[in-house]
Amino acid sequence: MRSVELRRITAWIGFVIGLAALLLQFAITIPASMETGRTALASVIFYFSFFTILTNIFVVLVYLGAMVKGQSWLTPFRRPWVRGMAAASITLVMGFYAAVLADLWKPEGLFWLCDVALHYLSPILYLIWYALWNRTGTLKYDRITRMLSYPVAYLIYVLFRGEIVGEYPYPVLDVQAHGYLQIAINIAGLLVVYLAICAAAIAIDRRIRIPGDAA
Repeated sequence: MRSVELRRITAWIGFVIGLAALLLQFAITIPASMETGRTALASVIFYFSFFTILTNIFVVLVYLGAMVKGQSWLTPFRRPWVRGMAAASITLVMGFYAAVLADLWKPEGLFWLCDVALHYLSPILYLIWYALWNRTGTLKYDRITRMLSYPVAYLIYVLFRGEIVGEYPYPVLDVQAHGYLQIAINIAGLLVVYLAICAAAIAIDRRIRIPGDAA
């Protein structure tokens, strides 16, 4: 089987698994959230406050951009630095969850299924797809500043929302529990790790390109 066919098959598998996991997570999260007293709208906003959810949506859109041609709104998701940013972000999702969050709760049933799909299966599939079939040889290290835009925008959103509703999606960002100084330290540490992952994603892209592997 040619590498271009493997690339397409992997993209389709990643897209289907990612989209299915996101939809299932939405379907089970909203009712569970409303049972805690949130309104339907607040529950939807709560769902979209997680970096895991937003990054998996990001990855699904990258896959879609690779599979669907001629859609101008998908053009940004075909750019090498955007695909590298998705690779760095989904790696952070998997690594941070495994190292920090996995021991904080024990999901069961469908929650466990979504947990595995969004935190492990989806990241691994995307990283395989990115590393094997998306090397362009054009991504430069000065793109790291652009690749920072997504996590920085997310942090601004989460901290601003937290100030309003008094709720934070992750313990390491909980200003009320830890104070601004500790949160600033936590954020600095996360961004340093993210920058290192970005550098690795760029290094992968800068390997010799195989003809036909990258769009």
